[in-house]
Amino acid sequence: MNPKERIEELVKILNDANYNYYVLDNPTITDQEYDKYLRELEILERKYPEYILANSPTKRVGGEVIDKFEKVTHKIPLLSISDVFNEDEVRDFDNKIKKLGVNPEYVCELKIDGLAVSLQYEKGILVRGATRGDGVVGEDITHNVKTIKVIPLKLTREIDIEVRGEIYMDKKTLEIINKEREEEGLPLLQNVRNAAAGSVRQLDSKIAAKRNLNNFIYHLPNPLDYGITKHSDALKFMQDLGFKVNPANRVVKNINEALDFIHEYTEKRASLPYEIDGVVIKVNDINEQRELGNTAKYPRWVVAYKFPHNDVLTKLQDIIFTVGRTGQITPNAVLDPVLIMGSTVARATLHNEDFVNNLGLMIGDTVVVHKAGDVIPEVKGSVIERRTGAEKPFKMITECPICHTKLIKKEGQVDYYCPNELCPARGIEALIHFASRDAMNIDGLGDEIIEDFYNEGFLKSIPDFYHLQEHEDEILLLEGFGRKSFDNMISAIENSKKNSLEKLLFGLGISGVGSKTAKILAEYYGDIDSLMQAPKEELLNIKDIGDILAESIYNYFRENRNLIDKLKMLDLNMKYLGIKKKVNENITGKKFVMTGAISFMTRDEIKNLIEEYSGTFSDSVSKKTDVVIVGTDPGSKYDKAKELGITIWNEETFKNVVDELND
Repeated sequence: MNPKERIEELVKILNDANYNYYVLDNPTITDQEYDKYLRELEILERKYPEYILANSPTKRVGGEVIDKFEKVTHKIPLLSISDVFNEDEVRDFDNKIKKLGVNPEYVCELKIDGLAVSLQYEKGILVRGATRGDGVVGEDITHNVKTIKVIPLKLTREIDIEVRGEIYMDKKTLEIINKEREEEGLPLLQNVRNAAAGSVRQLDSKIAAKRNLNNFIYHLPNPLDYGITKHSDALKFMQDLGFKVNPANRVVKNINEALDFIHEYTEKRASLPYEIDGVVIKVNDINEQRELGNTAKYPRWVVAYKFPHNDVLTKLQDIIFTVGRTGQITPNAVLDPVLIMGSTVARATLHNEDFVNNLGLMIGDTVVVHKAGDVIPEVKGSVIERRTGAEKPFKMITECPICHTKLIKKEGQVDYYCPNELCPARGIEALIHFASRDAMNIDGLGDEIIEDFYNEGFLKSIPDFYHLQEHEDEILLLEGFGRKSFDNMISAIENSKKNSLEKLLFGLGISGVGSKTAKILAEYYGDIDSLMQAPKEELLNIKDIGDILAESIYNYFRENRNLIDKLKMLDLNMKYLGIKKKVNENITGKKFVMTGAISFMTRDEIKNLIEEYSGTFSDSVSKKTDVVIVGTDPGSKYDKAKELGITIWNEETFKNVVDELND
């Protein structure tokens, strides 16, 4: 085989391997084989430069350095997409289209959090990559685009075409890069969007090559020129040309199915390997798109549902320290109260001394705060340019803020601890146990919340659980607490008063009394007064209770009568009620999915009802689904249920089941 033929063969082997690995996620050769072929190709290209191909993978390694970014005028402008932020606005978008005489099917796609890119090919060869810019004029970033392994340098057909998509960085890639930068003492990259945008705007392509960028293609500007009349077909067409198209797209028949897609990926968002900031809904038929046209600013045939905004700015008023149930000391940010994703945040954990120092925080800074995983408030960094000189440096404490014992730092660990086992903060553990699922099962009071309440002074003893409503104003300013979560917590606390005696006995934390023994005692005595009056000898006659346990139970009630009296005054149930689980043959043990709208109950009410009767409520139909509840305007779940032969309840059938439960 002559050098020209071998170069062509190696280019094909390596490009096929890249496509299978990066686009299809299906490696066909080992890393060792890939490196061997690449080295051979590099040697041959140095020796025979006249045979170098335009789509050679050696062009991806970086090395081209440009003096400046040249301007590129887009032949077809890259229009912005209008944003909507709730379900009502999504339905308004659909209604406006229908008022214009179109009753469309839609394509739903994930809105990738990255940088828009336009790719131009001539006879199947990549000739230009450009940023969106202002939609009319962008910047030429071809030298960096060529380093992105999922973007084909040569298509499967010799075709002139422009496609558009998103350059992005995977979450894991950002973690790896930031770990390396931290070790080198460099500033951390703040998020995947900025990291991707910063990478493709480097004059030196070696930097972009090291960043392991990724790409999804999602738009063909002129599909009719290729005989394509549906956007879903355009996605398939571009995929067949060798582009990476996100498989998480779906053709839906109506806006209810689009909302199902939004609900599904709102839940899946945190588990995706890349960041998304919304869902894009497009009219599928290209001729209908043309008929709908554009406003002065936006196309009428597409809308982007945006997840609630996450990053906000506020002031770091102070850093205070709390003590965990193990004695661990945690610095916490005291913030000017700020609304993030529907709830007011005034506190956020700062984890440990190293975390604060790595962020370079100073008391008085303007800081960037978001909700990690859309749930936990987190300080991401400070806005240094807003400093006035009045800020104060952070200083780690040396004594426990509760008992003033000198703190220790265990070798090889970043956290400080209070070594005093009698520190009042250790009482947190008893409170956590009381509220736990197997004890009083107070939903909404997890470990961290109880620790916070303890340190705030709201919760020092068991009776304090039943006085938390008196601290409403203060609690509503704490991280993670809005009106709904506060009301739910108070409701759960009130409901715990109705628990059967065995729950209370276990929650009291009597030494040696587990959940099984608590139930035995509750069944045997029936009420707490009878148990409190029981002599040790009587306790010894009960199955599974020996000398040590009998002594423990007897002593507990002798020493804690005052506590029991307080709980009685708070109306806690002191009697054994037996375990009376709600059972219904139509619901118990079955898995349910809902699609469409039910007129007499909301989605949440239906979910709660099913779970109350020990059924399971899911968002997606599978072979394991037992029943699909179908309301008006059902989505694709209805079709899938019919396809799988799953039992379907219409509104009338479901109402009959509900009426039976209420009889």
